[in-house]
Amino acid sequence: MGAQLRRIRQRASTVRSISKITRAQELIASSRIIKAQQRVRASGPYARQITRAISALISYNVGISHPLLTERTDTRRAAVLLITSDRGFCGGYNSNVIREAEGLMSLLREEGKQPVPYIVGRKGIAWYRFRQRDVAHEWYGFSDNPRFENAEDIGRVLVEDFGKPEADGGVAEIHVVYTEFASMLTQRVEVRRLLPLEIEEAEAAPAEEEMGALPLYEFEPEPERVLDALLPNYIESRIWHMLLQAAASEHAQRRRAMKSATDNANELVETLTRVANQARQAEITQEISEIVGGANALAEASAGSE
Repeated sequence: MGAQLRRIRQRASTVRSISKITRAQELIASSRIIKAQQRVRASGPYARQITRAISALISYNVGISHPLLTERTDTRRAAVLLITSDRGFCGGYNSNVIREAEGLMSLLREEGKQPVPYIVGRKGIAWYRFRQRDVAHEWYGFSDNPRFENAEDIGRVLVEDFGKPEADGGVAEIHVVYTEFASMLTQRVEVRRLLPLEIEEAEAAPAEEEMGALPLYEFEPEPERVLDALLPNYIESRIWHMLLQAAASEHAQRRRAMKSATDNANELVETLTRVANQARQAEITQEISEIVGGANALAEASAGSE
């Protein structure tokens, strides 16, 4: 009985220590969500203005042509960029992204295309390496706190591959699978086609809709050269926004997962404490019974000797 009681108490102590760790992780994630949300909001004005500038240029120059706006027919390769996390303890965050990406790849194969993975985050990289699948490019080390330089690096590689011939690893399409932060309780996995470029002015925010019609910009030099400068920046800003959304979603899901783990640990500690108390009570009862039995035996022995 004593050995069993020690095991129960030791397990309760271990679970109590785990609950402290998960509670600390929950608090850290909670503080980082606020910063991540602020960064998402801060990136909004630039993304909206560059979208409006490109939309105005294309709208007022009918028939304008650019490689990033043109469907390619010389290759069937399609890049799929997965934005996952570098660390775990975030519930189904990574599995949801990978599952959505695998569904997209299956759909691309049905259309006769060859999907090519590009991975952000150690968890996604490990998933594909474990299954010995080829990955075109990898980025990691910044999933929970991305910088614009990371988006520039990713955008540069994707744009370069989009412009290459198939023999050099070129791709005809670029899709992105990431998690969009809707609220503290809701994060949705989204799939976006990044290239060939699709300008969707309908996605404008309410504040942008109040601006009215597209501005009448005067472009200097000619529109084609302006697009050469603006479109790569636009791609990088879109990737930057997706990285920030994914980071906020990662912190939110880590907070929720750690809170659930803490609650479960506390509940388990209560259960083990109750079991330990019952075991201790049974041990005390047995000791009392042994003492009373011994005392009765001595009393009977004394009475018989008299």
